[in-house]
Order: sequence, then C-alpha cells, then structure tokens
Amino acid sequence: QVQLVESGGGLVQAGGSLRLSCAASGRTFSSSAMAWFRRAPGKEREFVAAITGSGGGTAYADLVKGRFTISRSNTKDTLYLQMNSLKPEDTAVYYCAAVAAPDRWPIVYTTVPEYDYWGQGTQVTVSS
Repeated sequence: QVQLVESGGGLVQAGGSLRLSCAASGRTFSSSAMAWFRRAPGKEREFVAAITGSGGGTAYADLVKGRFTISRSNTKDTLYLQMNSLKPEDTAVYYCAAVAAPDRWPIVYTTVPEYDYWGQGTQVTVSS
C-alpha cells in the first residue's frame, strides 16, 4: 500500500523557518514528479512547488518563489520543503503529492487532478 506521510509542521512566528518532510512507502517515486500543495482555511488547495524525479527540475508558485525550496532524497524516499521568511498568509495545511507515471519535464504538474497519491497533511501556522 502506497503511503505519503508528512511531518515537520507547527507554529512559528512571522519571519521564521520550518522544514517539512514527506516519507514515501509502498513504491518508489524516483522517476516521478512530486509536489507540495497547501490549503488555507476557506480556500481551495493550491500548488506550492514541484520537483522532477531526479530532482534536477523544480517549479514554484509565485507566492513562495525565493522563500521556499523543494528538494528530495531518492535514497531515503523523502520529499522536503524548506520554508523561510514565513508570513501569516502561509498558514495552511500542507500536503505532499506524487504522480504515478514517470515525469515529463519540462512539463510541470501544478493541479490537484494531475497527482495520484496524497499525504494526510501537516498544519503550518504562522503568527504575526
């Protein structure tokens, strides 16, 4: 059974940093795109960042570009999201997602339906 399990969320002051992790099990995603999405209270789930299977290609939403960094370790089957200079508007539940098929970089998957596997989410709260 495929599982994606996020961790690392919490409460942080504005300007602070957090590092999210997503551990995959049940299959390998080393050739597949993975991504982070988030859902703020009262809003739709939105794209945050994506990365290719090899880790050589990345893409970011404009709102987080320059502040967040997505990375992965295929030897550990783990996806990461380093979040710096956090703002109150970054408060959301953050979800890890993965595509079942091999990635097709430079095509970037940024919508919810394009991802086949999802984690349960981890809460990030940024206080002002």
